Amino acid sequence: MDRLQRAIDTLHEVDREAERRGAQSSLHPLARLLVCILFTLTVVSFSRYELSGLLGMSLYLIVTGIWEDISFFKGVYRLRYLFAAVLLLGLANLFYDRRVMFYLGGLAVTGGMYSMVSLWCKGILTVYAAYFLLLTTGIERLCMALLRLGLPEGMATALLLTYRYLIVLFKEAQRMIQAYALRAPRQRGIHVRAWGSFAGLLLLRSMDRAQEVYDSMLLRGYGGAPAYEGKRDGSRVLCSVCYLLFWLCAFFFLRFVPVFHLVGNLLL
Repeated sequence: MDRLQRAIDTLHEVDREAERRGAQSSLHPLARLLVCILFTLTVVSFSRYELSGLLGMSLYLIVTGIWEDISFFKGVYRLRYLFAAVLLLGLANLFYDRRVMFYLGGLAVTGGMYSMVSLWCKGILTVYAAYFLLLTTGIERLCMALLRLGLPEGMATALLLTYRYLIVLFKEAQRMIQAYALRAPRQRGIHVRAWGSFAGLLLLRSMDRAQEVYDSMLLRGYGGAPAYEGKRDGSRVLCSVCYLLFWLCAFFFLRFVPVFHLVGNLLL
């Protein structure tokens, strides 16, 4: 139950941070979304042996984190399960490419080791980019930007409601676990024989609660699509265009110029 409560508190904290940064930002959400998409496409375009180029792409995250005052260590804690999945997926490369590329002291570095680290970097960079986008934009502004890009309205609404109903699901699971613990005080966790009925009851309770929330939204004037009204002055458009062009040029430069490799040669 403590984990569920921490998850609920984390979602609320992310929403508050996104709302605060979105209200203070002079950038349009569409510009942030396009930059995130360009960053992801640039990262995945690197081959599995271009590790120095991938490290150069981290400059975007460093600049964004400092500019937006985002804690990297808090992000590692929040995304630890995703990072663990990325690390597990990268381990498979060790068995496919055993060709020795170079020796690091007495250690023979194979192509599988090198490509494994490269895959880890790609996964961590792209996950962090999506995390930064959510923290700086917010789910409502993000869905609005997706609509501007041509995403069908139903898909944008499904994405918004899925994110919002996560808290409903967690709260219902928290109530059910608490009720189960009161009926079985000496038992740790939920017994295996009760997993099926527990999952089914959780689904039914979550659907009922979600329907009540949706009916309340309709009574308050919900129109069926993400609604967002932001600033519409010329300075906002100019800042957004300049932001997009700057990072477009920066990604183009970092894609073809190994910055970390050049800096290492200068230092050595």
